[in-house]
Amino acid sequence: MHRAAVVEDALHEIVERRLRNRGWRPVITAYTGYGAPGWARVMARVVLTRGHDKNRRIEKVRGWRSFMTSPVNNTVVRIQIGDTVTETRTDRSGYVDCRVKGDLEPGWAKARLSTDGADPAEAPIRVVDPSCRFGLISDIDDTVMVTALPRPLLAAWNTFVLDEHARMAVPGMAVLYERLVTANSGAPVFYLSTGAWNVAPTLTRFLSRHLYPAGPLLLTDWGPTPDRWFRSGQEHKRTTLRRLASEFPQIKWLLIGDDGQHDQEIYSEFAHAHPENVAAVAIRRLSPTQAVLAGAVPGPAGSPEAVGSGGKTWFSAPDGAGLWSLLRDTDVV
Repeated sequence: MHRAAVVEDALHEIVERRLRNRGWRPVITAYTGYGAPGWARVMARVVLTRGHDKNRRIEKVRGWRSFMTSPVNNTVVRIQIGDTVTETRTDRSGYVDCRVKGDLEPGWAKARLSTDGADPAEAPIRVVDPSCRFGLISDIDDTVMVTALPRPLLAAWNTFVLDEHARMAVPGMAVLYERLVTANSGAPVFYLSTGAWNVAPTLTRFLSRHLYPAGPLLLTDWGPTPDRWFRSGQEHKRTTLRRLASEFPQIKWLLIGDDGQHDQEIYSEFAHAHPENVAAVAIRRLSPTQAVLAGAVPGPAGSPEAVGSGGKTWFSAPDGAGLWSLLRDTDVV
């Protein structure tokens, strides 16, 4: 076990014990999961909260508040789908990420989660139809939401200080996604990001408020791991793409990202390794100012363009309208 992880676990144990002595109780935060008929991936977290705050809904949340939590580790969580109940335990950071069996119909379903001392919670489950052949995997930062990552100071401001209602949506992307989903009935949408699970409720509200299609968030947990100081965001994306290709081998994915970080590199690797699982790649081209803020080299300005790469077509445009103008007349849609 890495030294940082040992220290973190010790601190969590001390904080949890003191908060429980003060009357704090567990609460389950359920995240949107996904699956297919017969199985589901259920994701959630158990943390401690004040008893009188347990049912309070905070409409306006500053980012830093999402990180002021105390996880409940190694506690039993029961997951019920229909008449099937599966027991699992939270990990060292209070998370549950479990594939369970269940009788599910294509569309939207729910899993009921419960643990001792907490009110039950329901996790939405996006159940993918086995006949589905097309889906979307989208980055979040600077693809659907302007965040100016990875410049450390700006990233910290956007994550810990900025009010969620002040975050800006990328023009035209919500309309693009809605048109793609409408043109491909039953197509699932997955939002893949290197962001922390702590901000999942904030991101969910943002996507809903700006009319993006509902879909699971596939985030990661910041902080020490058993073998390193911090988790690798790039490896999280690579691993998740491989997992989705394995779980849904019949689906060809439209991979959507931006040219400000590592999306192009990661998508290119995946397209070469799994060409049968990639329909195309759509890259949102940052403006020169946005590219500088994101720590990238500004690309050439101009009209939308489609280029071939690795046997797959890469579409590039500065916004959703530009990408749609390229995609609408192709066999991708």
